[in-house]
Amino acid sequence: MTSVAQVLKSKPTQEVYTIEATDSVYNAIKLMADKQIGALIVKENGAIAGIVTERDYARKIVLMDRSSKTTPVRDIMSSAVRFVRPEQTTDECMALMTERRMRHLPVMENDRLIGMVSIGDLVKNIIAEQQFTIQQLEHYIHGA
Repeated sequence: MTSVAQVLKSKPTQEVYTIEATDSVYNAIKLMADKQIGALIVKENGAIAGIVTERDYARKIVLMDRSSKTTPVRDIMSSAVRFVRPEQTTDECMALMTERRMRHLPVMENDRLIGMVSIGDLVKNIIAEQQFTIQQLEHYIHGA
């Protein structure tokens, strides 16, 4: 069973991108596009205040005909942020994401943000695990 810590180590970058709650939604979307990511942790006065995603933008800016350049991130972010710990399993993350209909989970260790896992990270890990299992079974069947 793979842990969240192992998934984080396999990612090309360990950096977690953040934005201030007072920044514009436009700046948040620009940062997400520049970094090719789908979510940012929102900070206010140095503390985690929420999370903002591309889905928030689509539903709370585009569909409501609001201006991304004048709307602050705090107006569209989700303030109830679910976190996972590095020792939790990928299965636990998948269950939480499925149940809560989420695509991103911040990873906390000792009250410190250390990473973010996405549904894509977890699916990539599941595929790798399945490929390994298939290879092992093929070796067993062929007697190699």
